Amino acid sequence: MDKRLLELLVCPVCKGPLITAGTGGSLELICRADRLAYAVRDDIPMMLPDEARVLGADDPLMNR
Repeated sequence: MDKRLLELLVCPVCKGPLITAGTGGSLELICRADRLAYAVRDDIPMMLPDEARVLGADDPLMNR
């Protein structure tokens, strides 16, 4: 995925910053404020809040 594109993307819910987690086929964009993980499939970020994975407070991605 293009690094410049990742720098421009924000969370569609709160417009806050996203961090990347994972590699290759398991890449996700994480919004810590909303506890959401957006999948990246075939280099395309799936930025629909209804499709995001909800992260628990104890999820290791929340503490990176």
